[in-house]
Amino acid sequence: MTQLPDPLQHRTADYPIHESFLKRWSPRAMSGASIPHSDLQSLLEAARWAPSTYNEQEWRFLYAPRDSPHWQTFFDLLMPANQAWCVKAAILLVVLSHRVFSRNGKPNAVHSFDAGAAFQNFCLQGTHMGLVVHGMAGFDREQARTKLNVPDDYDVEAMIAVGCPGEIEELPEELRQREIPSGRNPVEAFACEGPYAI
Repeated sequence: MTQLPDPLQHRTADYPIHESFLKRWSPRAMSGASIPHSDLQSLLEAARWAPSTYNEQEWRFLYAPRDSPHWQTFFDLLMPANQAWCVKAAILLVVLSHRVFSRNGKPNAVHSFDAGAAFQNFCLQGTHMGLVVHGMAGFDREQARTKLNVPDDYDVEAMIAVGCPGEIEELPEELRQREIPSGRNPVEAFACEGPYAI
């Protein structure tokens, strides 16, 4: 049996950075083991400390551990391709963001941006704890809104699967080849000095 690949054997940075950024990736192979509630609280605590405009902290995380009565509701939101491997997740989450400022009800143009920062903190904490954390767009947002009673002034942003690392061989065959930490475009592909010239 094959363990999950070590990201540091597949990735190198072009400039000096902390290795935690290289170690974070999105595997799918999970063992099916449960995760203590205290571990989930640590993941959410990391998300709590993300930066946000006016300290609005406009992200919301709804979750369902595998052994909870809510698991099936969350699992049924996933597209079949994601259900195929999320079946072994320990926890499924839905990330929301508040579109308006709670202090005055005015539109918040960066609600998604801030929720993404909270997700990144969540991911990095999961990497530090040796957990699999995988964000997903492949789910039914309208069903999530309906089934989870999401208020109208919140956007449904993404889902997350969290679990203990598993064996690649237990993934559906078509996913096994993809279970390798990916590289990244060079800095010059997304950043330039002055006006847009990329």
